[in-house]
Formats: sequence, structure tokens, C-alpha cells
Amino acid sequence: MLPARFVFATTAAVLAVVALGGCARTIGVEVAPNAADPKCAEVMLAVPDELGPDLPKVQTNSQATAAWGEPGAAVTMRCGVDQVGPAADCQHVDSGDGTAVDWIVTTDDAGTWSFVTYGREPAAEVIVPPAVTENHSTSFIADLADAVTQVPATKECQ
Repeated sequence: MLPARFVFATTAAVLAVVALGGCARTIGVEVAPNAADPKCAEVMLAVPDELGPDLPKVQTNSQATAAWGEPGAAVTMRCGVDQVGPAADCQHVDSGDGTAVDWIVTTDDAGTWSFVTYGREPAAEVIVPPAVTENHSTSFIADLADAVTQVPATKECQ
């Protein structure tokens, strides 16, 4: 039989781990229509642990999604969104290491930025809310190049 002190200490340690695990931040992100595409798994495995100098990766609640920041002020990414056709707002973004990605970039009236990969199927979408752009530029989009290039490009911006 185990000593009571050992059982108590072990139980306390397990409860502490469970309690701390319950404090983890989780960001709700809507799953994309084609999130089950096997290429999305490769994309998600390659996303960085941090965007820019101060947006740490946090847990999400959906398949083929990622988020960085805090609830209410998080950059979110979904893989498996529908392909976007050619548009005038297609931008070629170089990551600085020779990797480049073409993105269709839009912003809405509220100041939310949307970046959707162009020429890659499945496409990935990154949403940057105004709460993030108040203190950050959107240049961290280049940090996602290694992840989204897991899906080969078949088209480029014109």
C-alpha cells in the first residue's frame, strides 16, 4: 500500500495540471469547407509558433485552423477555403528568404484585413482584425510563407 503522503502529493500534482490545462486560451475559428484536404494538414504542421515579435500561437477549436494573439485580438488562419479568382488586389509577398506567396488582399469597412492565397488549392485564408492592426502592421503575413507553400502554386498574380 502506498503512503498517504505520496497519494496526496500525486493527486495534488494531477489536479494542478488539469487546472492549468483548463486555463489555456482557445480561439473559435470556423472550419473551412475543404479543411479535410490532406494538404491542409501539411500547412498546419508548418505554421510558425509566433507571428512577428509578439503574437504567440494559441489553440483553436477547428480542424485545419491556427491563431496567434489573444481572444478578441487574434490573427486567424483557415486552410481549405474556396479558391479566389484573379483580382486587381493580388499582391506578391516575398518572405525575405526567397519564398514568395501571392495573396488576394482585401479590407472591409470595419478595418478587418483578409488575405487569401492565390493560385494554391486548397487555399488558405488569414484574417487580421482591427484590434491587431492597431498595434501591428500586416507584414507578419510573410511569416506564413513556409506554411502555405506546402501547397504548390499553379498560378501567379499578373
